[in-house]
Amino acid sequence: MIELGVNIDHVATLRQARRTWEPDPAWAAVEAHLGGADGITVHLREDRRHIQDEDVRRLRELTQVKLNLEMAATDEMVGIACRLKPEMAMLVPEGRHEVTTEGGLDVVAQEARLTSVVGRLADAGIVTSVFIDAEIAQVEAAARIGARVCEIHTGPYAHAFHNAGRDAESASVLAEIAKVREAGDAIRGLGMRFNAGHALNFYNVQPIARLAGVRELHIGHAIVSRAVFAGMREAVREMKRLMREAAGQGC
Repeated sequence: MIELGVNIDHVATLRQARRTWEPDPAWAAVEAHLGGADGITVHLREDRRHIQDEDVRRLRELTQVKLNLEMAATDEMVGIACRLKPEMAMLVPEGRHEVTTEGGLDVVAQEARLTSVVGRLADAGIVTSVFIDAEIAQVEAAARIGARVCEIHTGPYAHAFHNAGRDAESASVLAEIAKVREAGDAIRGLGMRFNAGHALNFYNVQPIARLAGVRELHIGHAIVSRAVFAGMREAVREMKRLMREAAGQGC
């Protein structure tokens, strides 16, 4: 059954705007759990622009659903992950100039380095995911480095959906969905778990949730934005309803 991982980074973004103690990401995690979240995702960035080290430590202690730590493949972050032991560590590219992650990790170009990182995380009992573009070469490289999960970057699909006037049957949108589907089939064929995420929202989530074999969707900004008006529990509950409805239709 398809699962929802809620990214709560932007709860911390709001807090850091005033450098105060609220809103508390740990409280957001509890509310998300009560709304039906199957996991909590946070990205501990090198520049600590939103989530802080103490947030991750508290979430590790308090979260009753699985914790997914998004991280760059640096020695610092690997050390933090090995110490705190989240259920999953997702390796992502990272740049200080970017507002949010702008593309998938180039596993092909970094195989030797990433093989070592995945090995260290596996030795600590941590499942490793890689955030990649919907490219078969990247999927195959992910399998070679020992990743157990691939999360396909759905940003290109989301942008096509928006540019096509939210027409899920437009040629450009169908082309992007086909790329995600093909990558997902390759991931599953190589024995890895197929996840997806990035720029998914309440309007565009269903065509992705409908894909065969997708296990988890990781969604943050749209849920936190809706939560400002409707509350975190209700925002999570509605997103999960949309996902489960679409997954039941299948394709």
